[in-house]
Amino acid sequence: MEPQNLTGVSEFLLLGLSDDPELQLLLFGLFLSMYLVTVLGNLLIILAVTFYSHLHTPMYIFLSNLSLTDVSFSTTTIPKMLENLQTHSKSITYTGCLAQVTVFSLFVCLESLLLTVMAYDRLVAICHPLHYLVIMNPRLCGLLVLVSFSVSLLTSLLHYLVMSQLTFCAKVEIPHFFCDLSQLLNLACSDTSTNNILIYFIGTIFGGIPLSGILYSYTQIMSSILRISSLGGRYKAFSTCGSHLVVVCLFYGTGLGVYLSSAASSSPRKGAVASVMYTVVTPMLNPFIYSLRNKDIKTALWRIISRIA
Repeated sequence: MEPQNLTGVSEFLLLGLSDDPELQLLLFGLFLSMYLVTVLGNLLIILAVTFYSHLHTPMYIFLSNLSLTDVSFSTTTIPKMLENLQTHSKSITYTGCLAQVTVFSLFVCLESLLLTVMAYDRLVAICHPLHYLVIMNPRLCGLLVLVSFSVSLLTSLLHYLVMSQLTFCAKVEIPHFFCDLSQLLNLACSDTSTNNILIYFIGTIFGGIPLSGILYSYTQIMSSILRISSLGGRYKAFSTCGSHLVVVCLFYGTGLGVYLSSAASSSPRKGAVASVMYTVVTPMLNPFIYSLRNKDIKTALWRIISRIA
């Protein structure tokens, strides 16, 4: 088959999670429910933080940005998957695939950086409680969010450039439910050695540095907590960052699980099934993790729900 430039490819085929028509109907109902729960849960947190003044603190401002990122993250992939399941179509246009790769990388990086910023916020709150409001002032909070978005935008543009340089054969079947750049690199007809090096470099820099920042923050936090003499004081200090720690473990744990399952399995579709965890399940669980362990969020959410009802 003659290779042709990406600009000449009209569409790609997303093979999805299954070819079984009956299972596709079940998957449609399951993922639609999960998507609606994700959107509703995260939007409720955004509304709670926006309309209740006692939640206008750095921790909750970062949380509302994380919730917005989770909604955007899920919206990048799930609606297209639902459309394909409903219409029994597997196609996605070249433009749609390019947009999905770009926007997906934007929100993955933004989620990682926001979790790092939230770890730093907890570090200041626990290790320097008397100077917390001075250090975490509104100007710094806004700057941290802006820098996180700018770095994520740069990452997504690099992913866009990588994909725009790929050359494909006439028919491209992606064994995934969204346009995953690693799968596209495997399916490209041209030499992708330079592209692979660039992707690994981007992943190491924009994935490794935030994770290192989180690990450093929690090392300092644990050191500070262990210096507290009373057991009640230790529990109170740790409880303020417990939800964040769970979300960090869920995000990075599922991401690592996807990578390991893809490397160990010869079936690309098994990697696609594993990807469901961090693309669908994690954004859905985050609102529950923060609301169930946080009295202020629970109170605000109940007030919103009671007003709607």
